[in-house]
Amino acid sequence: MEETISNNITNNVARAIVAALDWNSTPDARKAAVSFLDSIKTGDVRILANASFLLVKKDWSSEIRLHAFKMLQHLVRLRWEELNPMERRNFANVAVELMSEIANSSEEWALKSQTAALVAEIVRREGIELWQELLPSLVALSGQGPVQAELVAMMLRWLPEDITVHNEDLEGDRRRLLLRGLTQSLPEILPLFYTLLERHFGAALHEVGRQQLDSAKQHAATVTATLNAVNAYAEWAPLPDLSKYGIIHGCGFLLSSADFRLHACEFFRLVSPRKRPVDASASEFDSAMSNIFQILMNISREFLYKSGSSAGVIDESEYEFAEYICESLVSLGSSNLQCISGDSSILSLYLQQMLGFFQHYKLALHYQSLLFWLMLMRDLMSKPKVIVLSSGDGSAINNVGCGSGQIDNEKTKILSLMGDDICSAILDITFRRMLKREKVGTSLSLGDLELWSDDFEGKGDFSQYRSKLSELMKFVASFKPLIASAKISERIFSIINSLSVSAMPVQELAVMESTQVALENVVSAIFDGSHEFSGGSSEVHLALCRIFEGLLQQLLSLKWTEPALVEVLGHYLDALGPFLKYFPDAVGSVINKLFELLTSLPFVVKDPSTNSSRHARLQICTSFIRIAKAAEKSILPHMKGIADTMAYMQREGCLLRSEHNLLGEAFLVMASAAGIQQQQEVLAWLLEPLSQQWIQLEWQNNFLSEPLGMIRLCSETQFMWSIFHTVTFFEKALKRSGTRKGNVNLQNNSTGSTYLHPMASHLSWMLPPLLKLLHAIHSLWSPSISQALPGELKAAMTMSDAERFALLGEGNPKLPKGSLTFTDGSQTDTYKEGYAEANESDIRNWLKGIRDSGYNVLGLSMTIGDSLFKCLDVHSLSVALMENIQSMEFRHIRQLVHSVLIYLVKSCPSEMWEVWLEKLLYPLFLHVQQVLSFSWSSLLHEGKARVPDVHGMLAGSDLKVEVMEEKLLRDLTRETCLLLSAIASPGLNFGLPSLDQSGQVSRVDTSSLKDLDAFASNSMVGFLLKHRGLALPALQICLEAFKWTDSEAVTKVTSFCAHVILLAITTNNIELQEFVSKDLFYAIIKGLELESNAVISADLVGLCREIFMYLRERDPAPRQVLLSLPCITPQDLYAFEEALTKTSSPKEQKQHMKSLLLLAAGNKLKALAAQKSVNIITNVTARPRSSVTAPETRTDEGDLVGLAAVL
Repeated sequence: MEETISNNITNNVARAIVAALDWNSTPDARKAAVSFLDSIKTGDVRILANASFLLVKKDWSSEIRLHAFKMLQHLVRLRWEELNPMERRNFANVAVELMSEIANSSEEWALKSQTAALVAEIVRREGIELWQELLPSLVALSGQGPVQAELVAMMLRWLPEDITVHNEDLEGDRRRLLLRGLTQSLPEILPLFYTLLERHFGAALHEVGRQQLDSAKQHAATVTATLNAVNAYAEWAPLPDLSKYGIIHGCGFLLSSADFRLHACEFFRLVSPRKRPVDASASEFDSAMSNIFQILMNISREFLYKSGSSAGVIDESEYEFAEYICESLVSLGSSNLQCISGDSSILSLYLQQMLGFFQHYKLALHYQSLLFWLMLMRDLMSKPKVIVLSSGDGSAINNVGCGSGQIDNEKTKILSLMGDDICSAILDITFRRMLKREKVGTSLSLGDLELWSDDFEGKGDFSQYRSKLSELMKFVASFKPLIASAKISERIFSIINSLSVSAMPVQELAVMESTQVALENVVSAIFDGSHEFSGGSSEVHLALCRIFEGLLQQLLSLKWTEPALVEVLGHYLDALGPFLKYFPDAVGSVINKLFELLTSLPFVVKDPSTNSSRHARLQICTSFIRIAKAAEKSILPHMKGIADTMAYMQREGCLLRSEHNLLGEAFLVMASAAGIQQQQEVLAWLLEPLSQQWIQLEWQNNFLSEPLGMIRLCSETQFMWSIFHTVTFFEKALKRSGTRKGNVNLQNNSTGSTYLHPMASHLSWMLPPLLKLLHAIHSLWSPSISQALPGELKAAMTMSDAERFALLGEGNPKLPKGSLTFTDGSQTDTYKEGYAEANESDIRNWLKGIRDSGYNVLGLSMTIGDSLFKCLDVHSLSVALMENIQSMEFRHIRQLVHSVLIYLVKSCPSEMWEVWLEKLLYPLFLHVQQVLSFSWSSLLHEGKARVPDVHGMLAGSDLKVEVMEEKLLRDLTRETCLLLSAIASPGLNFGLPSLDQSGQVSRVDTSSLKDLDAFASNSMVGFLLKHRGLALPALQICLEAFKWTDSEAVTKVTSFCAHVILLAITTNNIELQEFVSKDLFYAIIKGLELESNAVISADLVGLCREIFMYLRERDPAPRQVLLSLPCITPQDLYAFEEALTKTSSPKEQKQHMKSLLLLAAGNKLKALAAQKSVNIITNVTARPRSSVTAPETRTDEGDLVGLAAVL
């Protein structure tokens, strides 16, 4: 009878598996089948085991058998403890018998793999005792034939998974026991691996010689499985053991086999970065690692010889293999160079080989080597500081000394091998490879170098690659300044000469531009201030001076007039800025040359053909800024001359407003090096002409007093762009002026306490018209006004293509040459001077530019002291920013919060909180809470966020619109939560007490609790909670944020919630106490239901602990909230409270809280379950490699094992 029932259940499970996997089944049938299988997996564990063991027999199809194996693994992983010891041992015996049964060549590889994985899982669950019993029988089984050996190797591969894939939860003890047991067994396991490799590799070759190809493939499969198993031990098994038992030798031997070399190479990739132990085994480790160096260097020597000569053709598979070898050599050099540093000959050979890879034609090999050289030079050039001394003969051979203490012997030895030839070769390659990705174009190579490959695309952004080249260049230039200076000068001379005899092909210009970056790197490295020439070698000093003076004279003598060449020449001159800091005599000639270049370019602004000229003029102006920053005080004597030239050009009408702004910004940079008084004088000189127009009531009344005024302003294009340049210059003036951060104390003590920012006196006339302008712009989105706007203006209010591309993560479209990103980050069209009628794009750029710069002006004005708060009427600011808040788009509210309101809360004096914060934050919180609640509800229930920014977009792009809507919603959500986080910042809440972190919570004496008012002046969170109107929408945002699927927003809002909880604990405010005990406590627990909150789950559990520990005796709500959870009993809660009383450790109390929440909520708290989830068998050696994507791949699945060299 029982057997019949068992057979019926087994047949039902089999049918359910077939239905669940068959896509021809109806959806209802599949759903019912999955539900039935889930009921089996969660039902009686013995029925699950019996049915699954029956279904793995050969009588069933492969699909059913595979699913049955997974059901068995599920039982072992998650329900093993439900079996009694005798049942567990019987289960293990049946599984081991399965291994013997399935070790048959006719069985599918997937079934063998699942069998091995099942036995490995059982051993991991049962522990050392079962493992020690099984090991002898496994060794014996492996000797019965290649198929049995393959199965044993698979099982040994899966066995250490809990070691290689570490699960943090409460698996530590089991993991340690497994590690101990496997470590004790290494003397049996590792020789077995070596035996299997040796036996079956030899057998495979023998069988091929006999033309027994099927048998050869079986032996080859065993070698592959054994290598995969070896790689599972490579990361943790002691390196001396891997050497002692022949594993290093065996894998090194297999590197010469085309069929197994990639798997063998994986072993070396895993062991190469192993860290040197500090115990007695260090010398054995060094010996083993030195052996690995020798093995890999022998392989790389053969490859470099072959690829550097005509000895043979190299195919792509060999390049791929060489890349893995190079990667392992890089790991060796990065982590274990000390193992060969004692042998100069080996170390020198290693450096030469890494240089060979660096110089290689293939980009992938070069890139791998780049990582090594960057690491090496970063380490060698770290403190103690390396400084350059002359060798006495003025040559480029530099000795190395110490700036503070002696460089250790190891560094000294490596530095002595870093000769001029190596450094010259590195610089030569870095100079040539600095071409920008877009400049490479269709030409993927330059001479003998591959500049780009599609395979490289996945290794990261090309700009990051160029930044690595730049960093390496700087290190080498710091180490060998004379070599670097001479090399870059020679290269520039060579390019200039080639340009003079060519028809200026695009490729030559691209090389010229990339070399400018190289020049900038070399100059900045040599003249960065770390080399104090006055205290160093005068010979080196003079030699560098001669080199750069010669280069500068060559650049000054050029008579280029083509805009593209003029632009590049300007960049070359500003790249020499750090040199000018130490050689001020050359500054005057550089400034004169820049003005010469500026005036040589056409000035006609109405002619579209002169766009490139105007672009070049702007770039020349930015060169003044860069030189002013780099040359510092060396440029101060030339300020009057620059001012006179600017005035002359203005009088002659040949200096555009955008150009004047940039030169004015350069002046502000110069003045910052001269002191506060000079800044004040420069600001007065620059701002006075602007103020005369800016404060006039006529234009304000004409354009800003009523809605249609903006329409008129957009038709007055010249005045419109004049306003634009005025506002952007205000922003530049605020950014560039004032004492640099941390330097306020440099003022003398008598004035330090009354320091007044040089821009402070200008705010009173700057800001009122700006507020009117921003108010007028904001009002354009008001429904009553927007309806009456002309079509062109209405279209200009929509998002630009660049903004849409950014939201979609597709990258910006190519910007026109005038759309430059200058120091302020603006990408507006800097050509516009108002001589042509504004079109839709112009108006959009103007609106965006005014908003960007206007918000930044307000935010920056708030950071320069209390001047803004004293000179500005809060009502005018509130009207300008908040009157139209309800019609603002999400991206504009986010920008307002980011650029203005966060600075407001951080900078507002506490005595002004009452006036300023409520006026500005109340309308914001009220509106944002409503729109976020609506949009998130829509997104979570309908799949569409419904934000105002995308209204009016073209149909047919629904999916893209949905993506943009969600991105806009998340951006505003995160910025709002960041504002709450800023309100909770420590500096604004210095008056808050701290909770007792000992974990001992005594009963609180309610009579000692303070009123909330006591914290209103020393805690901004306390101030906010005191004002009910402010508090309610802010707290509602907090509650709702926990159910929105955005972990970043939750992370930001958590610090605010922590202060709210603290104030509920330390004050006598009943309403706040009830809110925290009930609403906030419940919301946090609900937040733990979202898996996205796993990253912040520890903090959320900590907040739950604080609420329960400190408020459960004052309010019944914390207990009620926990008891309302679906799977908790009063006994569970009582046991939990008992456990809390027995420990004073906050960490243990949090763990108790976490355990209770998991119990009480069942499986609902996915944020906690995500951390607790156990490991599933995975491919521990999986890598994004074309040839090693799945080391388990077998011939049975259609892939050839290979043995190509023999077959």
